[in-house]
Amino acid sequence: MRRSDGEAPFAFHVMAKPTGARCNLDCAYCFFLKKEHLYPDSNFRMTDAVMEEFIRQTIAGHAVPQVTIAWQGGEPTLMGLEFFRRSLEVQKRYAGPKTRIENTFQTNGILLDDEWCRFFHDNNFLVGLSMDGPGELHDVYRRDRQGRGTFDRVLNAARLLQKHHVEFNILCTVNRTNANHPLEVYRFFRDELGAQYIQFIPIVERANETGFQEGNTVTDRSVRPEQWGRFLVTIFDEWIGRDVGRTFVLNFDGALAGWLGRAGTVCTFGPTCGQGVALEHNGDLYSCDHFVEPGHLLGNILTTPLVELVTSEQQRRFGRTKRDTLPRQCRECDFIAVCNGECPKNRFIRKSDGEEGLNYLCEGYRIFFSHADRPMRMMAGLLRQGRNADEVMPMLAAAKRAREGIGKGRPKRSLPLRERFEV
Repeated sequence: MRRSDGEAPFAFHVMAKPTGARCNLDCAYCFFLKKEHLYPDSNFRMTDAVMEEFIRQTIAGHAVPQVTIAWQGGEPTLMGLEFFRRSLEVQKRYAGPKTRIENTFQTNGILLDDEWCRFFHDNNFLVGLSMDGPGELHDVYRRDRQGRGTFDRVLNAARLLQKHHVEFNILCTVNRTNANHPLEVYRFFRDELGAQYIQFIPIVERANETGFQEGNTVTDRSVRPEQWGRFLVTIFDEWIGRDVGRTFVLNFDGALAGWLGRAGTVCTFGPTCGQGVALEHNGDLYSCDHFVEPGHLLGNILTTPLVELVTSEQQRRFGRTKRDTLPRQCRECDFIAVCNGECPKNRFIRKSDGEEGLNYLCEGYRIFFSHADRPMRMMAGLLRQGRNADEVMPMLAAAKRAREGIGKGRPKRSLPLRERFEV
């Protein structure tokens, strides 16, 4: 959404990387570690001057009271806790009387201790903790620089966050290995970890040495398209039967928004993109976290205002390209209003007829969307009526009992008709 002058958006999202690509882990599938070569002489530490400009310009650039300050990496805890204490002082200095600031913080958890977690709690940070499932699955790719598994340390971080009542989400990458164990992964997060908020992130790793979005082949760590679809379907069936309104899976919430006609609550499903930019440690601004590469460098916030870079023609063109380059197969798809071709970084498949730009994960998404269509329509109908989405669970259970009763020759029960809902 843009202001009345059509120029600047009301809000935008900046993912700040205070340590750039520097990390204390060596996760095999991490595309961002290779970004170090963009800054060969850097110490990969954001100065206070860059930090202050990032915060000042982000607050000033918003025409809404809610402002998100997002910290990511690399691994942001490598900056040390005092850096983030100073960032809060800067936020207080520039926030207006009606400004509400939320800090988000993505971490691998290795350095978290009681002091970090007290800080997160006392300052209302929302933490994203990276974890790939139970130990035998997590440790396949998420290892430290000595080649050791990290599961026990990340589990300890989760327990510390819980101990200090820090709100946190689980960010789980789905790769060629853990994709074969969807219920084991989901139930671990739900039952053993007690996580309420989960996001599943498919690993689509281009097979090249640059870390850039180049080429049309993927590594053998990447999830296969049909694997991704089956992974989502299996977890969805568990979730739709018992967990709606209790466990929140961002992938399902983002898809449901599409059935409600509001695609884009998750950026990958939006019709266009470009309002989520990435800020490197030295103030360089890039079009997207997945496109931190020379061709998508917008400029530096120390020399050009952040809002000017976000609204530049280069960035607008980047955002429009997602919509304008949709292949015919996407435009004719039954689920175009839900998916919108998904993330541009995954759109590198050439069809047999020569058309380019089909999403690598297309087959998997079609498997999932086709399977979830009926319950998604039911939930969308409930929400449009001002009711709760979790009412879908007893309705589906009643329909299942009725089908089983019909199969056993018992009297036919009335089924919850799809036509009852405004879909």
